[in-house]
Amino acid sequence: MKSVALNAFPRKLAKRAGAKRLRSEGRIPAVIYGRQAQPQNLEVSAKEMETLIHHSVSENLLVDLEVKDDTRPKRLALVQEVQHHPLSGQVLHVDFHEVAENEQVTVSVPVETEGEAVGVKTGGGTLEHVLFKVRVRGLPKDLPEQLTVDVSHLNIGQAIHLGEIKTPPGTELIGDKQIPVISVAAPRTEEEEAAEAAEAAAAVPGEVEMIKEKKEGEEAAPAKGAEKGAAKAAEKAPAKGAEKAPAAKGAEKAPEKGAEKAAPKPAEKKK
Repeated sequence: MKSVALNAFPRKLAKRAGAKRLRSEGRIPAVIYGRQAQPQNLEVSAKEMETLIHHSVSENLLVDLEVKDDTRPKRLALVQEVQHHPLSGQVLHVDFHEVAENEQVTVSVPVETEGEAVGVKTGGGTLEHVLFKVRVRGLPKDLPEQLTVDVSHLNIGQAIHLGEIKTPPGTELIGDKQIPVISVAAPRTEEEEAAEAAEAAAAVPGEVEMIKEKKEGEEAAPAKGAEKGAAKAAEKAPAKGAEKAPAAKGAEKAPEKGAEKAAPKPAEKKK
């Protein structure tokens, strides 16, 4: 991996407000860390950083950092991570991993394909990219920016495994060598597609029905409690009602009428 020059500056503005101000001034907040020294906040030109990314095949970059006005102005670093805005794609933050020229490092390298698999071209199969990145270890200047794999010989049911991928001299792949990286799957039949579609269609009402039953169960429980409460209230209600409504009305009307009939007229006094 060839190193490229990049200017950087010690960063004084921190936190969210400081980062926002930096971006408004055309700079990107960054940080550098590694075995050489303690982590340090930096800032780089947004235009320079975006130009480097635009002209490289991947974001795996080896940079010769020149930190202005610093006690250690020259740094060799790998671009460890680049954070982008989810909508605009603008670079928001960069992580640099400082390394030494004679230090073995491990990085994740993207895997790209070239050619058209014969199983796809003539057999109607599907090219499946199982692993998009693999781990490669080596000296910084020996590391590849990406790995390109020829898939034109692949037939249906065949795959390229991790151990079959060639890397530049002085580097090696890390991981299980039997793991498939790229494969060609057989085409699906109409029956298989119809069965998958039917399963997907049947799954949706099932989920809705389960939710509905759960809701009904949740409503049924309070209803039973409500019936018990209503029964208790009904047992008490007649007693109270009997004291107020029937007894009161009957007591007021019947005795008054009976009293008028039963009560004798007062006797007239004889003169």
